[in-house]
Amino acid sequence: MISLWIRNLLYWVVLIVITPLFFCCLLLAAPLPRRARHVFGVSWALTLLWMLEHVIGLKYKVLGAENIPAEPSVITSKHQSGWETLSLQKIFPWQVYVAKRELAWIPLFGWGLVLMNPIMINRSDRSRANQRLLEQGLERKRHGFWITVFPEGTRTRPGRVGKYKLGAARMAKQFDMPMVPVAHNAGEFWPRNAFLKYPGEVTVVVGPAIRPTDDLGPEAMMAEAQAWIEARQREIGGVGPFADPDEKRQRLASTAAA
Repeated sequence: MISLWIRNLLYWVVLIVITPLFFCCLLLAAPLPRRARHVFGVSWALTLLWMLEHVIGLKYKVLGAENIPAEPSVITSKHQSGWETLSLQKIFPWQVYVAKRELAWIPLFGWGLVLMNPIMINRSDRSRANQRLLEQGLERKRHGFWITVFPEGTRTRPGRVGKYKLGAARMAKQFDMPMVPVAHNAGEFWPRNAFLKYPGEVTVVVGPAIRPTDDLGPEAMMAEAQAWIEARQREIGGVGPFADPDEKRQRLASTAAA
């Protein structure tokens, strides 16, 4: 346990040291084209991901990478921790996030996030938020970016299912973009708002792209994505120290039966 604390302290020290440095780089790069700016933001994320893997011992594997389309798409991911906000930037091509407006107020991190051109929405104003999604999402697509959405809107505990909102599906439908569902169990190793991150192996599963058709509207697209994601969550859950107790019992039972 002492070793875990030391490794996590080292992670936090690196985070505190590099965040102002990368923010300064982003600030200096503000006049440059968006993709040039993204080099610094993505490098920050990949540095922390390296620390998680090689210092904390939190590794990961990706299943279904062959399902990643060649063209810009809407990534529709489960949201359990901060881990996926880092790792998705390595697993997928350059992307922008749909994020709540309040994040922009966080010193350094939030200001840097703004320079990465996310789609910032005010969740308390639903109609305006949907309008901004469609307006800014189309503009981001024109610049060749993928769009990452956490359809549940906030982090959910392992084994829990939030309400899947339709913003990602609406963008995919209106912009004629594939929608790629992503499941993972990162919350079993990095709980919400936790100081300690735990070693282990996160499983990420990328699903077949859901492509909009005349017969497939946003509601049906999101229902299909939710069904696929939650089915995969049950398959990969129950392995980490913060796994849902029911999923852990099911996994132990299936292992014993095998």
